[in-house]
Amino acid sequence: MADRSAPSCHLRLEWVYGYRVISAATTSTTRRPRRSSTSWRGRRGLQPPEHRQKFYLGHQDDIISLALHPERVLVATGQVGKEPYICVWDSYTVQTVSVLKDVHTHGIACLAFDLDGQRLVSVGLDSKNTVCVWDWRKGKLLSMAPGHTDRIFDISWDLYQPNKLVSCGVKHIKFWSLCGNSLTPKRGVFGKTGDLQTILCLACARDEVTYSGALNGDIYVWKGINLVRTIQGAHAAGIFSMNACEEGFATGGRDGCVRLWDLNFKPITVIDLRETDQGYKGELWALAVHPTKPLAMTGSDDRSVRIWSLIDHALIARCNMEEPIRCAAVSTDGIHLALGMKDGSFTVLRVRDMTEVVHIKDRKEAIHELKYSPDGNFLAVGSNDSSVDIYGVVQRYKKVGECIGSLSFITHMDWSSDSKYLQTNDGNGKRLFYRMPSGKEVTNKEELKGIQWASWTCVSGLEVNGIWPKYSDINDINSVDANFIGQVMVTADDYGIVKLFRYPCLRKGAKFKKYLGHSAHVTNVRWSHDHQWVVSIGGADHSVFQWKFVPDRKLKDTLHIAPQESLVDSNSDESDSDQSDVPELDSEIEQETQITYRRQVYKEDLPQLKEQCKEKRKSAASKRRERAPGNSIRLHFVHGYRGYDCRSNLFYTQTGEIVYHVAAVGVVYNRQQNTQRFYLGHDDDILCLAIHPLKDYVATGQVGRDSSIHIWDTETIKPLSVLKGYHQYGVCAVDFSADGKRLASVGIDDSHTIVLWDWKKGEKLSAVRGSKDKIFVVKINPYMPDKLITVGIKHMKFWRRAGGGLIGKKGCIGALGRTDTMMCAVYGWTEEMAFSGTSTGDVCIWRDVFLIKTVKAHDGPVFSMHALEKGFVTGGKDGVVALWDDTFERCLKTYAIKRAALAPGSKGLLLEDNPSIRAISLGHGHILVGTKNGEILEVDKSGPITLLVQGHMEGEVWGLATHPHLPICATVSDDKTLRIWDLSPSHCMLAVRKLKKGGRCCCFSPDGKALAVGLNDGSFLIVNADTLEDLVSFQHRKDVISEIRFSPGAGKYLAVASCDNFVDIYNVMSSKRVGICKGASSYITHMDWDIRGKLLQVNTGAKEQLFFEAPRGKKQTIPSLEVEKIGWASWTSVLGSCCEGIWPIIGEVTDVTASCLTSDSKVLATGDDFGFVKLFRYPAKGKFGKFKRYVAHSTHVTNVRWTYDDSLLVTVGGADTSLMLWTYEMEGHRDSRQCDSEESDLDSEEDGGYDSDVTRENEINYTIKALSTNIRPMFGIKPHLQQKEPTLDERPPVSRALPQPEKLQTNNVGKKKRPIEDLILELVFGYRGKDCRNNVHYLNDGADVIYHTASVGILYNVATGCQSFYQEHNDDILCLTVNQHPKFTNIVATGQVGDSADMSATAPSIHVWDAMNKQTLSVLRCYHSKGVCSVSFSWQEGAKIASRAGHNQRIFVAEFRPDSDTQFVSVGVKHVRFWTLAGRALLSKKGLLSSIEDARMQTMLSVAFGANNLTFTGTISGDVCVWKDHVLIRIVAKAHNGPVFTMYTTLRDGLIVTGGKERPSKEGGAVKLWDQELKRCRAFRLETGQMTDCVRSVCRGKGKILVGTRNAEIIEVGEKNAACNILINGHMDGPIWGLATHPSRDFFLSAAEDGTVRLWDIVEKKMLNKVSLGHAARTVCYSPEGDMVAIGMKNGEFIILLVTSLKIWGKKRDRRSAIQDIRFSPDSRYLAVGSSENAVDFYDLTLGPTLNRISYCKDIPSFVIQMDFSADSSYLQVSTGSYKRQVYEVPSGKQLVDQTVIDRITWATWTSVLGDEVIGIWSRHAEKADVNCACVSHSGINLVTGDDFGMVKLFDFPCPEKFAKHKRFLGHSAHLTNIRFTSGDRYVVSAGGDDCSLFVWKCVHMPH
Repeated sequence: MADRSAPSCHLRLEWVYGYRVISAATTSTTRRPRRSSTSWRGRRGLQPPEHRQKFYLGHQDDIISLALHPERVLVATGQVGKEPYICVWDSYTVQTVSVLKDVHTHGIACLAFDLDGQRLVSVGLDSKNTVCVWDWRKGKLLSMAPGHTDRIFDISWDLYQPNKLVSCGVKHIKFWSLCGNSLTPKRGVFGKTGDLQTILCLACARDEVTYSGALNGDIYVWKGINLVRTIQGAHAAGIFSMNACEEGFATGGRDGCVRLWDLNFKPITVIDLRETDQGYKGELWALAVHPTKPLAMTGSDDRSVRIWSLIDHALIARCNMEEPIRCAAVSTDGIHLALGMKDGSFTVLRVRDMTEVVHIKDRKEAIHELKYSPDGNFLAVGSNDSSVDIYGVVQRYKKVGECIGSLSFITHMDWSSDSKYLQTNDGNGKRLFYRMPSGKEVTNKEELKGIQWASWTCVSGLEVNGIWPKYSDINDINSVDANFIGQVMVTADDYGIVKLFRYPCLRKGAKFKKYLGHSAHVTNVRWSHDHQWVVSIGGADHSVFQWKFVPDRKLKDTLHIAPQESLVDSNSDESDSDQSDVPELDSEIEQETQITYRRQVYKEDLPQLKEQCKEKRKSAASKRRERAPGNSIRLHFVHGYRGYDCRSNLFYTQTGEIVYHVAAVGVVYNRQQNTQRFYLGHDDDILCLAIHPLKDYVATGQVGRDSSIHIWDTETIKPLSVLKGYHQYGVCAVDFSADGKRLASVGIDDSHTIVLWDWKKGEKLSAVRGSKDKIFVVKINPYMPDKLITVGIKHMKFWRRAGGGLIGKKGCIGALGRTDTMMCAVYGWTEEMAFSGTSTGDVCIWRDVFLIKTVKAHDGPVFSMHALEKGFVTGGKDGVVALWDDTFERCLKTYAIKRAALAPGSKGLLLEDNPSIRAISLGHGHILVGTKNGEILEVDKSGPITLLVQGHMEGEVWGLATHPHLPICATVSDDKTLRIWDLSPSHCMLAVRKLKKGGRCCCFSPDGKALAVGLNDGSFLIVNADTLEDLVSFQHRKDVISEIRFSPGAGKYLAVASCDNFVDIYNVMSSKRVGICKGASSYITHMDWDIRGKLLQVNTGAKEQLFFEAPRGKKQTIPSLEVEKIGWASWTSVLGSCCEGIWPIIGEVTDVTASCLTSDSKVLATGDDFGFVKLFRYPAKGKFGKFKRYVAHSTHVTNVRWTYDDSLLVTVGGADTSLMLWTYEMEGHRDSRQCDSEESDLDSEEDGGYDSDVTRENEINYTIKALSTNIRPMFGIKPHLQQKEPTLDERPPVSRALPQPEKLQTNNVGKKKRPIEDLILELVFGYRGKDCRNNVHYLNDGADVIYHTASVGILYNVATGCQSFYQEHNDDILCLTVNQHPKFTNIVATGQVGDSADMSATAPSIHVWDAMNKQTLSVLRCYHSKGVCSVSFSWQEGAKIASRAGHNQRIFVAEFRPDSDTQFVSVGVKHVRFWTLAGRALLSKKGLLSSIEDARMQTMLSVAFGANNLTFTGTISGDVCVWKDHVLIRIVAKAHNGPVFTMYTTLRDGLIVTGGKERPSKEGGAVKLWDQELKRCRAFRLETGQMTDCVRSVCRGKGKILVGTRNAEIIEVGEKNAACNILINGHMDGPIWGLATHPSRDFFLSAAEDGTVRLWDIVEKKMLNKVSLGHAARTVCYSPEGDMVAIGMKNGEFIILLVTSLKIWGKKRDRRSAIQDIRFSPDSRYLAVGSSENAVDFYDLTLGPTLNRISYCKDIPSFVIQMDFSADSSYLQVSTGSYKRQVYEVPSGKQLVDQTVIDRITWATWTSVLGDEVIGIWSRHAEKADVNCACVSHSGINLVTGDDFGMVKLFDFPCPEKFAKHKRFLGHSAHLTNIRFTSGDRYVVSAGGDDCSLFVWKCVHMPH
């Protein structure tokens, strides 16, 4: 019996013994009616009270996590694997509710539902342990973030606070908050309460309390993020599980105990489970079934033997052996149980009481198989020693024989029925036979013939050949067992699959049914004694599965059981290579499945390819390049329809127009006017088209690397949404749902992914892998939008949506036959009826998933079906359209598509009768039919047929010729037809002729009477141009004729070029070959004659340009200058100096395939391999000429030709078979119609000027704080890593010693010292103007101003000068915008820098917040790579949208149009783009400069809007460009003299404010207020006293203009009186190195790189004074009395000023490099000056202002950082750049080395970051970054520091322990440079390096 089909019986999983606990922590939870849901390796089980299990089989790998929904019915499970997913399923119906996928990798470690069960959190097993939050019903990812660097063991929602979660794991616990789309973690602080250790589980309680179980058995209790107490020794070892309920908590530990606790974690009781059964360890291999009773015996590596009852599903006996057990057998009488051990021994037990009968050890290696003989006399024992021993049962198991034929370990054995023979299999796959009981090997074939086997468990042998796949010799089937009576056998393999085959199955690769359940390898499988069940055991998953066998005859009764649902197919379609009765695949379908849509290069790759050619670009950009031509072309008409590999892609629109597609064009055809309109949004072949139920929108899917689907409106031809990101290579089928809201699509990737979209939002709802083979159609159920069907090659599947996945069931064919290849499908009149058309011509009728009947409909495949109100219409390969009633009972009418039926007025000709029909659509009283031959026909219900559209059929089109004096052209194609087309408005095919071979070229004679055609077999013919009848034909060549040309004038000669490198010249009159042109080294591509008909120009495939003389064909060499002078009759060459500019930068990848010159020799049209048609100015000299380019063809444009009068350009598109007509539009005639061209890719360097500010902004690189490195060039070992040398005289602990003096002299001795416990940000002096713009705004009608600096957003009250802060950003803010919508007042968005390499807390993000209460409304973690440089609200909604690579150079600003949610404009380096948001995709148009003379694309810096779609952009040169839509209409020249940095549109009255860079003059000013059209303006001067004003931000309120400048000032200008009021001051350039606080008042001084020293008043909140020094200042210091100020400069000079008069008291320059610190001694006598020259100079101030140096300190190892005097002015401590602190005597400058003396010094101040007293300020993370500054408070008990991470930290002083405890305060950007306490410790002032800002923090003192 050689039936290779699958058996018709099947197995059903009935029970599983086992529960997974080895590595899954908490996987068992109880459900509502006392059910417990357990997770075991492999799949799922539930044990209800009536002791019956149900199974969930949705996973295909180990399940390792489980969560129960709060309502206790739904369960979520997560699996491991390469692409793991989460299933949420219903535990009653065991059906999948939702699938969540595509985010995690490696596996899902933990899951948890939130309180109301709406959201699910999951943790991945990837290296970042990603945490994801899902809206699980929709399958939508709400947020994700990296969880931790190490494993996470548990995660839980805080059930008492919304949007809070807690996760724990290896050495950490994290508290998460979810806001917007971002998860933000805070690490739990273990503090001193408990040791940092691994937390295994947690439970949340009220009031922010969290309980967690630790690895050492303690319970840790957290309040907020701090550890508050521990419950020691709650368990003896790790606590694995913790559960909270109303009454309290339960914990379970490794010690085997469960403990119950009350709500305050007081113990209630302990349950010790150590006595109960333990699970399996190791692997499970041994399985035996009882010969007469329903019992199964298993034995495992954990040394236990267990006996299971298959009826009660219970364990009935268990006993432990000495050794791991590897195999088992029960004697024929059922009395003895033999067990083979791993150590080579075997033991026999009595089954009844498990007592030992005998234990024998004859072998060293494991026993892998043993079997009793059928007569019960012998036991055969096979071991890994490659031998089988035979023992006599009755002789108390004495050894009676030995079989030693094998060379490898024994794997399987079977006895013959008469017990005389034994067959064995071994590890080499050999099958051997032995005579029993002696063990002699049998080799004689005859002797073996008649043996009947008692059992069959061998894996090799003729009878089981079919279990092995055809072409592999792998050894992965572990076990087989045959059921002789049922003629079936089961197999178990390494992939966790149990399969059912027919027995015997002799031919390899048999069909089977497969069953999943085990997770890893299935080690053994056996039939029960009565063949009712199959028992299978899993090696690593330790589970025993019991399957019910359902034989054939019972199948009928079980049909009501739905076929098994699964995400993986559960019945076989593994092998089909030689199924005898499969119908032949139809030739057309065969052809179609072989089409490949892969491209070497996709259009998406162009930008990258251009980037790779950067060097070439640079060289090109420097040269002057030819301008693009002024004239342009517009697509006018397309001949062709894509029918040969598409179906159902042709529809009527609402208005009765016809929509279809060809090449990369969506066509809307008006049949009354015979005109077409085009959707040109695609850039490669469109493969499918579907129409919205309202017939107004269309969805089209294209080929592409990341292929996109466009939904567009057929009336306006505008895109509504673009969907991409999920399909690779292309989209082959789309369908709208009946409500029009959803769209289903199928990709052409290897797994034919199916995606369900919400297309308006552009969101993917669900996705699933469809099938290995091609899917042709997807249809959404019109009644249930969650269901769909797909049909394809041997594929009919019914899908339903489950969250982010789809769950498929195969169509159930039952006894009616086999799954055929389905070509089309529709839904019927109820939700469960579906109809599909097969490749054999049948229509299948389905109810639910069952096939009810089939109806013969066509000869050959049914390609198209369409459902009507009352019936159906079908079309097939037989060229017949059939109308059916609503049940497919009767065929009501048929229409055959024949030439005879064509209506008289029909345009064009039908190529053949009965063409294969690929698309049918009904409407407007007609049937619309699309054929494989590229024709579209309209069939009237009464019968006549009208031909509407036609084009070439499948095969490439290359040949194209235009008539010399009529508007007609000829084409010839590989489809073996020659066609003549009318180019006049009738647009039809005039004639067609079939050729014996395909052709690649054609040419009209000069008089237009004859037409020459070159064919692919090397022959050519000349035909009559009117009738297409042969005049003459020749064949001299074997290879393709590639080009054919008549000589001009009388057309005397015909030149014929072939691919075998020759050009033959024929005399037309005499029909003789007169010459051969030799000398080309490759095939000929193009040919042109000169005007005289004497010279032939030839291009070859090797890029040679050759010249030959007619008629003989002599080769000529002509210099390139002469070539230009020759008059050519035509120009189609692509080589030579005249054409140099037409080759693109990426010329290696793409070839220019064709060109053609207009008759006035001005414009050269080219076609290339990318499908671009381009126009160049001729001659195109110099490399990379500029051009206009047009996309409509999809891949190669094979030929382009101008018509005789240049009115049209005709192009043909190779493989897309289309012929396109373009109208040629002169420059002047262009109406304001939108032109489709894109300007050339390369922008010239002339961008209208250079500006230092712009250049700097363009080149800034933002550092991220977390990655910042040290600002000073320090070297040496960091203090916390230095080893201390123990001093010799460590002081003995004697009480007589003097008390240690104070470390620091304190100035408030009498008062109680109060330590400082907190710092609060009070004031910030600074504004980020140098590289940001549009970041100052009014709020509350001008009462408040909002701006930013460093990483704080600042709200400044104009009246009081008070500031309040938004401090949630963790890095620099780069941009700020205010929502102007009246509904959302005071809503601000700010964007920060970051690094998007991981979506973690350091990723760039945008915060949306309320300016008044500083509440964060949303955080958008985003896809920007370095930082957000511009944000803008759409004023209607304030929604953040998609992102897309905008431009290869910096974009400065992007702003929404005030009247739109979907349109915005971006400007940047040489770029203006107008963007539209379509769904999730962004579509952009470049600004067109075309209409204005000499307009150049400049660098654009700012944007504003006017009414009627006007846009204004400010440029680097000071001009303002005015755009209408995206075309430049006017330039306002020199609106400013310098760059226009900012523009602001007032929504109230439409007036526009501009700000730029200007020198103040009488009439000009840096701020101007303009009218709506930007015609008149009024200028304002800013009285700042600067040489040039540079305005970076403007905003207009009521009667006032707010201005932010480059100099960090914010100024308010009155519109009426032009009065300026400076609101905010700041240093304009940093870093601010110098900082000094006044000895007695709340003043402080700052000195910065911008050359100014400024005096600030904290109480008045303003700058009091500013001194410009002309050089960068580095340090400042007050004298002890506060009457003098010393300033150290970068150039080595220092100055002393008198405070009262600001007069210079003295100045001196003794050094050449920067002064780093300067200090007055406490007695005001000395001045110490420390410099970068490794020196400290001392000056005696009592000697007067001459300032002569009295001495200096020697031996300083590196540059000086900080200096401090001792209280008695006799010592100076110096900290240096080599991390060393040294002490010197004053004024001698001698170094003090005696440590005891140093320890006893009392210091006047302490600002050093070095020294043992402050070692604790250095953090663990300071590998690259440093602590830059420090200051000890005047009270001497606190210390503040500033570091390179931008943190201010507060410590206790002194802090001699490493890594001391501290509080940290954020706000600054990277690099703090200096920090000081003010007098009385009231405030701390910190100075920023990068952010040029001064922060004033108020000190909060502890209460007394």
